[in-house]
Amino acid sequence: MPLIYCVEDDESIRELVSYALRGQGYKVGGFGEAAEFYEALQKNIPDLVLLDIMLPGEDGLTILKKIRSSGKLQNIPVIMMTAKTSEFDIVKGLDLGADDYVTKPFGIMELLSRIRSVLRRTRKPQEAGKKLLSFDGIVVDQEQHSVTSGGREVQLTLKEFDLLCYLLLNKGIVLSRDQIMQAVWDSPFEMESRTIDMHIMSLRQKLGNEGACIRTVRGVGYRLGDRKS
Repeated sequence: MPLIYCVEDDESIRELVSYALRGQGYKVGGFGEAAEFYEALQKNIPDLVLLDIMLPGEDGLTILKKIRSSGKLQNIPVIMMTAKTSEFDIVKGLDLGADDYVTKPFGIMELLSRIRSVLRRTRKPQEAGKKLLSFDGIVVDQEQHSVTSGGREVQLTLKEFDLLCYLLLNKGIVLSRDQIMQAVWDSPFEMESRTIDMHIMSLRQKLGNEGACIRTVRGVGYRLGDRKS
């Protein structure tokens, strides 16, 4: 039974999310601030963390940064919960290693779907077939879950890694946002196009010069192709 920690200072939201998760069979720990959360981590490491950005004292982005810099915690999937919708906050969260985010007010059914999707991706074995994927200076080792771009190692979130693999497996093919949503997010709910766009933006930045090979096809989606095309 997966254990999920919800770090949210709004008690009504925290209780609503916790109630919904327990109803789906999850074990849940709810915390209103960083200190309580850190204390719980000393006892049990969760399978996933729901993390609000705006918290009293230490904010969610600082907590996320500490999680990603800790050896025993760095691979815990994190979904950010925030009322902020600015591009800066979304990109900053993704750059720090968030696997997904939802903006308030959010639907409980959509949140549950995203949680299931993230948990499936963190647990499913690597698909059989080619383990090394490469294109234009980008090399992905699916078995080792490592990425290099232009000869340098690149640290990606789980979702960014899945997105890059999907693009590499379909290089040269124009992929619609709906196709990307189904393949990478595995969600039956229609997502804001900004969610995909922000992950693409973050992925391009992390890949450096090689990121330019992720081409935008206006009105449709994205394609992995020659940087000069």
